[in-house]
Amino acid sequence: MTHRNAILRSLCGSGMHNALDSLGSSPLLFLGGHSASSFAGGSPGSSLAMAGISSWMSVASSIREGSADDVSTLIGQLNGYFSTRSFVVTSAAPTLADLDLYLAIVAKVSGEELESMVGSSVNTRRWLVQCGATLEELAVAAAKNAEYSKIPASKVPKGLNPKPCPLPMFFYGDEDESVVAAAASAVASATAPADKKGKGSGAKPASAPAGGGISDEQKKAAAEKRAKKAAEKAAKKKDQPKAKANKGGAPAAELNVSALDIRVGKIVKAWEHEESEKLWCEEVDLGEETGPRKIASGLRAFYKLDDMQNRMVLVLCNLKARPLGGFPSHGMVLCASNADHTGVEFAVPPEGAKIGERVTFEGFEGEPEPENKVAKKKIFIKLAPDLKTDGNGEVVWKGVKCMTSAGVCKAVNGMANVQVS
Repeated sequence: MTHRNAILRSLCGSGMHNALDSLGSSPLLFLGGHSASSFAGGSPGSSLAMAGISSWMSVASSIREGSADDVSTLIGQLNGYFSTRSFVVTSAAPTLADLDLYLAIVAKVSGEELESMVGSSVNTRRWLVQCGATLEELAVAAAKNAEYSKIPASKVPKGLNPKPCPLPMFFYGDEDESVVAAAASAVASATAPADKKGKGSGAKPASAPAGGGISDEQKKAAAEKRAKKAAEKAAKKKDQPKAKANKGGAPAAELNVSALDIRVGKIVKAWEHEESEKLWCEEVDLGEETGPRKIASGLRAFYKLDDMQNRMVLVLCNLKARPLGGFPSHGMVLCASNADHTGVEFAVPPEGAKIGERVTFEGFEGEPEPENKVAKKKIFIKLAPDLKTDGNGEVVWKGVKCMTSAGVCKAVNGMANVQVS
């Protein structure tokens, strides 16, 4: 929570009599239309949405203080979060919290680096594109308003570059080749970028016929390609019995939770971070010869110092050491948390679990991946969406329980059906 965030929410809500959160008076409902409805508890749903906006703005503040690695982790978490919703709180369009979080992300990481981080996270990509488009619309609306003409235009860092998505075309197999070629040419013209010399994508190749149809060379190449494809298909079909005979061969290994090194630990010392009001600094005994590990956790809003001392916890160990607010953190204390991060609980081993023992998931045996590979391949981000608590508050991965020699691990107060990270 910062004064900046509180001031922004006040300006968008009661501070200006909800003028920026009412239809007809604002191009965007900056608080999702919840400001007036939440007053004096008039609508529990709107009150919850307002609390969510506050919480997500705090997340944005953390991203501004953090590193690019924090953005990478958040993008993976957002992909799961946005699988069932469009924006961070219930709203028909981006809210102040969405735009604040978007600006925090693109200020830290943009362009090709952001594109690489997002990768195949389609839900996060959709949200980023929508927020970027909304900001562009607001900038255009402000430029047209004479009242704002004396205010310098704000410069927003560029986010993703959405690629053109032409409507799908359907073919039935009996079309003339020239029809297919013309359709392909139209798609290429819409999606191909300008070349290095600045020529548009509409320039025709030298070998293309003047009428825009298909040349003899292209027909010949297409025929050869079809013949090659048919030959490959026939060869593959011929080899199928051999493949069945070799069915006992080992299949390629699939990524699973055994890639994570999750161990039982004990917080032997905890203290407040000198510069961040969100972080606890901890020394965690994992039974290692090198002594306790130093780990920073953003839990000060949820746990007091007495709750941290001598606490048995689960620790994700094969993460590269990195500074959090200048503190060298090597690992992550796992917690269960609800969707809007207003409720957080330690994920804990059962009584009698041994310090340093690695947890197991039945059916997913294997050695953990090295720290550098976990970071480079974003392994935790890929596996995290399936690491949850079940209806009994027990930690599971794809429904398989997280076990120690003493029994199953769980959320300390039994928080059910939430993410663990």
